[in-house]
Amino acid sequence: MDTNQIMSAIFLIAVIILILPNFLSTNNKLKEFLRNLSIWAIITLVIIVIMYFISG
Repeated sequence: MDTNQIMSAIFLIAVIILILPNFLSTNNKLKEFLRNLSIWAIITLVIIVIMYFISG
């Protein structure tokens, strides 16, 4: 693993740790939770695809 990939993974884990508690506390209804989770999944997939095309 490249150092850049390790730093990106650490950054992603840190962001998840910061966001997750508030995300879980505000999504007390299952429908709202699934909707917000799907939005985050789409955002993550878009970022991954963009990074894939940028890196070649």
